[in-house]
Amino acid sequence: MKSYEVKIAKEKLLPEAGIVKAPSPNGEQESMITGCWRVLRPVIDHEKCTMCRSCWIFCPDQAIEVKGEEMAVKLKYCKGCGICADVCPVGAIERVPELDFEGGVVRLEKLF
Repeated sequence: MKSYEVKIAKEKLLPEAGIVKAPSPNGEQESMITGCWRVLRPVIDHEKCTMCRSCWIFCPDQAIEVKGEEMAVKLKYCKGCGICADVCPVGAIERVPELDFEGGVVRLEKLF
């Protein structure tokens, strides 16, 4: 098997664990709110939660956040995929039908 060496200019190398700044526009964009896709809402039982942050690590949409001493779900961005509930080692996240909540799903007033 052949091996290849790729040389990257020093100024283009990223430092280990570096942060890459996102191009403008930064921040929340209304067209990127995806919570209206959700059918099942993740609900965190804070009594069971051990703050292991597995849900935060595995969430593909960064919809889990640490708020002080608790984990929280950003419902505007949670698509309801259930990965957080699947990876929780203590079963602290339950998936509940969205229509069981007053107000139901977060909806956009206009699509795009």
